[in-house]
Amino acid sequence: MKQTSQSEYGTLQRVIIKRAADAFIDQTKISSEWRALNFLSEPSFANAQQESAAFEKILKTHAAEVNFLPAAPTLSLDSIYCRDASIATDRGIILCNMGKDARKPEPAACAEVYHALGITILGQIQSPGTVEGGDVAWLDQNTLAVGRTYRTNDAGIDQLKKLLSPAGVNVMVVPLPHYRGPADVFHLMSIFSPVDKNLAVVYSPLMPIPFREELLARGYSFVEVPEAEFDTMGCNVLALGPRKCLMVKGNPIARQRLLEAGCEVIEYEGTDISYKGGGGPTCLTRPLQRLV
Repeated sequence: MKQTSQSEYGTLQRVIIKRAADAFIDQTKISSEWRALNFLSEPSFANAQQESAAFEKILKTHAAEVNFLPAAPTLSLDSIYCRDASIATDRGIILCNMGKDARKPEPAACAEVYHALGITILGQIQSPGTVEGGDVAWLDQNTLAVGRTYRTNDAGIDQLKKLLSPAGVNVMVVPLPHYRGPADVFHLMSIFSPVDKNLAVVYSPLMPIPFREELLARGYSFVEVPEAEFDTMGCNVLALGPRKCLMVKGNPIARQRLLEAGCEVIEYEGTDISYKGGGGPTCLTRPLQRLV
């Protein structure tokens, strides 16, 4: 076995998160920002802190090292969804350039933490290019799927290819539909969560046919999420290890289908840290190293 940053399903070794207290700051900040950021409703600061602490406890049980992004009052509530600001590779971190304007300062804030931790920064996506980490998923250690969405554009994808091609990484572009439009949180990982080498949680109605066919050709089996559980992030599942799945409570059909596929399922309460802001467990974490 070896450590790699280029896996979505290997046993989690090192991860970065941002605690709700450090992202949300206080109820006043929440009240002033949640509407403009398109949250479904106003999070409770007290409840968010409790949910965040329980989420952190789960990660500490299953990962050897958990690192933290500090409070930065100039960042928005969305900074809790720390996957989006960077991409982890075996040659170093790629800092993203956010497609959502309110999130533009996040990659620079993350860079300070990476420098402090002694983690190499491979490069950064520059304007007019945009890439968000929620649009990026490793299919294997040499193939990175990238959603072409309103948050990740062609210029950003071209820069990503140039950063990764020297390492022999193939970037597979996955054009996604308009769906609910530019204001909605709709990333590749909204519809696709790998949980093992050959198993993924998917929402097929929004999957591009060529991408779905490519996954099947690679030997993937699918855990299909029903329509009733798409908006409650039944498709947003974090692999703590092969077939060891972390998901937000409230998706009983998807949970049962994971169990039937031979997965272990761990659930967390996510009313205020997940549902209201549209960010599940993959969004709340930036895995740095896994064991495969």
